[in-house]
Amino acid sequence: MFFGSLQVLSLFQSCEWYILLKDVMASVENGKVVEYYPEYPKGPCVLVLQKNREGNPIHVVWGIPKNAFSPAVLVTAYKPDPLIWSDDFMERRK
Repeated sequence: MFFGSLQVLSLFQSCEWYILLKDVMASVENGKVVEYYPEYPKGPCVLVLQKNREGNPIHVVWGIPKNAFSPAVLVTAYKPDPLIWSDDFMERRK
């Protein structure tokens, strides 16, 4: 499925947490990079902190397929667990 220049491959995890694609797309421009995975086998990925329409945090993993420049691929989206993530959801707790 294509959404502008975005290719959506899987929303399996997103469905588990009831994250809407329109929430992901509406907040993509204001996202903050949390972690970067340049060596991911299927192509570079980035974990981004975004907000849903209610202002609640969501983590979204974006990727670019190996040997490609676009489109960006929505890998997964989930609600970050406050027991695993810092209060601002930018760092994993030690």
